[in-house]
Amino acid sequence: MKNVPIALSGLSLVAVIVLFYLHFSTKPQASEQTVQLSGDLKVAYINSDSVLKYYDYYKDVRTRFESKGKKLDQDLQNRAQSLQSEIGAYQRNVSTMTIGQAKAVEEDLGKKQQNFRQYQQSIEQDLANEQAKVNGELYGNITTYLKTYAADKGLLAVLKFDQTSDLLYGNPGVDITKDVVKGLNEVYQQKQVAKKDSVSTKK
Repeated sequence: MKNVPIALSGLSLVAVIVLFYLHFSTKPQASEQTVQLSGDLKVAYINSDSVLKYYDYYKDVRTRFESKGKKLDQDLQNRAQSLQSEIGAYQRNVSTMTIGQAKAVEEDLGKKQQNFRQYQQSIEQDLANEQAKVNGELYGNITTYLKTYAADKGLLAVLKFDQTSDLLYGNPGVDITKDVVKGLNEVYQQKQVAKKDSVSTKK
């Protein structure tokens, strides 16, 4: 799940473009004066690391994903050990086999090795697809909420702040991380309650 935070990497792109346009489209009053932006430029930012740390949806998904990963890893280890045991048994007993018997066992072991590799690749692909789905849902949840939040607060842009972002400094006064996390968790909890009510109704 380490790659899940990548879903947030695009949050600042539009905001940076907006800031770039507003900055360079405003004419200075005099050549020696600092550029002044016209109107109120209302911008805020979120700390993406904190959002991922405290967002209940992400914590639940990460827990499930890690649990599934451990089970699949254990399954792979068991299959690998079983195959290795068969190979070891063949190596110990090959001297007592006829050429035909040895060839048949070798072919069988070869097929099992191929099946194991295919199974391993299948698991890796499934996990990659699931992680991509989680990234998409995470990005969608956050951006959807931010659109509503920004409209309510009159914000023109919300930037992403972490070590990889273009935002190198943000005044604490425009840090809306706690507010956003609180709102995201409220929305998530409401969805969880609705899901439980739906299940109870079906029963």
